[in-house]
Amino acid sequence: MQRKNHSLESILDLNSNNVWGADEHELAQLWEAEKKEDGFAGSEDKLLNIIRLAFDVNHFNQDNEREANKYKNGDYVIISRSDSRKGSVAIRKKTIQQITDLSYENIKHISAATLLELIDRNFGGGWDSISLAIKDIIESGFDISTTTLPASRIHAKGGTLERKVADGYDVLEITKGTWIEAIFAKKKEPQEKLRFVPEPEYDEDGNRRHVADERDEDTEEDGNDDTFYESYTPEAEVKDVDEELSDE
Repeated sequence: MQRKNHSLESILDLNSNNVWGADEHELAQLWEAEKKEDGFAGSEDKLLNIIRLAFDVNHFNQDNEREANKYKNGDYVIISRSDSRKGSVAIRKKTIQQITDLSYENIKHISAATLLELIDRNFGGGWDSISLAIKDIIESGFDISTTTLPASRIHAKGGTLERKVADGYDVLEITKGTWIEAIFAKKKEPQEKLRFVPEPEYDEDGNRRHVADERDEDTEEDGNDDTFYESYTPEAEVKDVDEELSDE
C-alpha cells in the first residue's frame, strides 16, 4: 500500500519522512549492520521513536518462549537491542484500513486507487460524507474533483468521466438511486505547492511538535489583552442611517 522511497544507506538516516517508504526487512538489515558500530546504543531509542510512526513496535523478551512465539508468525520482523537486557523488538508496517487512518505523512505514500478504495469503504457515502479534517489531509496529496450525473449520462462519450480518465485521474463511481457520483483523484507531484500544508505533527526525530498559541504568547508578552483597544483611534462621529435620510 505504501510507495517505497529510495533505499536508505544507513539506519541513522531514518527520519519522519522517509520511514514511510521503508519496509521491515530493510530496517532490520540496516539496524544489524549499524549495531556493530560504537555509540549505536545511544541512538536506538530515538530510532525506535521514528520507526513507531509507521510501524507497530513491540518490545519483548526472547527468553520468554510464549511471548516470543507471538511475533514469529511471519507478520513481524525481529530486531535485537544492543543491550540484551532491553530484550528484542518486533516491528510490522502499519496498515491503512480506513480513511481515518490517513495523516499528512502517510497520504504521500498511497496510490490514487488505494485512496478511492478507502473512500468506497466509508459506508458508501461519497465525498460529502468525509469530515473536513480528513478532506484537507487527502487534498494535501491528491487533486480531487467530483460530479454527480444521471446513471444514463455518466458514461457519455466525451463527457467529464472520459476526459478525467484521459487526463490521468482514477475514478470511483458511487450509485445514489438513479444518479451516480463520480469521485476523481490524481496524485499531486511532489514539487507542487498549490496550498498551505500544516507542519507535520512529528519532527524528524519522531517527537510530537508543540505549537504555542500565538494569542497566549502575545498576552504573556504584553501582560494584558487590551492591545487592540489601546491602539484603536475613534473615527469621526458617524450618523446613523435614519439621520442621513432626514438630512437628505
